[in-house]
Amino acid sequence: MAMIDRNFTFATNGTVTANDLHNLIDSATIYQDLITGQQPITSVGTNYELLIADGTNPNAAPNAVTVYDLFDDALTAGTYTNANISAALTYGTATGTRLVSSNATITTGTITTGVIPTLTSSTATFGTTTSTAATITSGTITNLASTTGTIATLNSTTGTIATLNSTTGTIGNLSTTLTGDLTISAGVATASTATVAKLASAQEYTAAHNFNATTLTSGTSIAWDLSSNQVARLVLSTDGTMADASNKVDGSVYILLVTQGTGSNTLAWNATYKWPGGTAPTLTTGSAKSDIFTFISNGTSLFGVASQNYS
Repeated sequence: MAMIDRNFTFATNGTVTANDLHNLIDSATIYQDLITGQQPITSVGTNYELLIADGTNPNAAPNAVTVYDLFDDALTAGTYTNANISAALTYGTATGTRLVSSNATITTGTITTGVIPTLTSSTATFGTTTSTAATITSGTITNLASTTGTIATLNSTTGTIATLNSTTGTIGNLSTTLTGDLTISAGVATASTATVAKLASAQEYTAAHNFNATTLTSGTSIAWDLSSNQVARLVLSTDGTMADASNKVDGSVYILLVTQGTGSNTLAWNATYKWPGGTAPTLTTGSAKSDIFTFISNGTSLFGVASQNYS
């Protein structure tokens, strides 16, 4: 709003020339009280208009622009040091160049091309954030999909990666402690230079494999937990009985090496141990004499044969 300079006068009954009118308009002044005295606006709609002067042409009249047009990619340069676009960016797309400070919050939408130098305290709760250099130190990545390119190192020390899909490219170093299942649908999983064995697949081993032989405790009733003692040793120091072995697995093979201590101790067997002809073998007597018993299980019983009298 402008006010005409009242000090500009014309002669009574005189002639007003076009030049006089130009001088009158040119001397119009915008006074501060004309602006501050207006009724304040508590909210601004997208269709409200503002007058914008062209700074490169001070003699040009201001032009009107709506609030929507002003902020819809009209700002083509500069830095936004404190931007809160959580309400304005509902399901939209930010395609231009925006530098967002560390206290900004993006709640929805997609940033198709963005530069986030360091993302340490901001929150991205919805949508897709793309960056060539981003550091996420805490929080939750609900779905991380890498369809092309290279992830050189992926370290997650805090939070959860619910789904990790890598269909093309290379994950150079993946270190994780799994609480669920790891499924490799195709290809070969390797550990160092050795191939990892796979279930339900024929395997050819090129190095020795063995069971960790453990020692059973001699006594009147001798327990054998097959889940942790598939190959076991027993040194008899007294007469004893092999109790019903626990955790038998159908199709599994078990081996027991029995050695006499001092004297000639005897060894009886629970009825779940089955022998050829229904007769259990007699233990070899004599100090340090050994017998080997080999069993195969049907899940209920242990069917055994003996190789005896080793010294």
